[in-house]
Amino acid sequence: MKKSLGAKTIAYPTPVFAVGTYDRDGKPNIMTAAWAGICSSKPASIAVALRSATYSHSNIYDRKAFTVSIPSEHYAKEIDYAGIVSGKNSDKFAAASLTPVKSELVDAPYVEEFPVILECKLLHVLDLGLHTQFIGEILDVKADESVLADNGFPDIEKVKPLIFAPGSRTYYGVGQFVGKAFSIGKEIGPQKEE
Repeated sequence: MKKSLGAKTIAYPTPVFAVGTYDRDGKPNIMTAAWAGICSSKPASIAVALRSATYSHSNIYDRKAFTVSIPSEHYAKEIDYAGIVSGKNSDKFAAASLTPVKSELVDAPYVEEFPVILECKLLHVLDLGLHTQFIGEILDVKADESVLADNGFPDIEKVKPLIFAPGSRTYYGVGQFVGKAFSIGKEIGPQKEE
């Protein structure tokens, strides 16, 4: 039997992303965002939802761009710090000993130390209530060569991304390999095209 928990912001897995922006004076900033994910294949797009009270919120409006840097487990303290301190009052890059890199494609910085980067231009804005959803078209994905698999794409076991558990407010690493997507389900029976 399932127990009702009420209307809560609980979904698994929830990513841990660093949203990179510049403020009006060109100061680089990052903030931790977990209310985020890929939202379209064509155009390749990602959505991040931020509270209007955040420093990054107005930065995205002003610059019409943002980056998403995906931290590895090694940077759990730094990404947590980026989510609990405001960029209005501190230089989060300097405090966390992280390096801002100016994107060549969009008007936003990314985190040099994080293994995977998405550079995004702002496509749509949707006010949702407490949060505003920013949808960015992904213009490029950059990845450290050290995390690439033989197929040229990032290997999740090398990236070691963080996952956030909203119910317990804790971070986790990625678990073990379970099976190949769009493949293991074929063992159940004949496939029908949809």
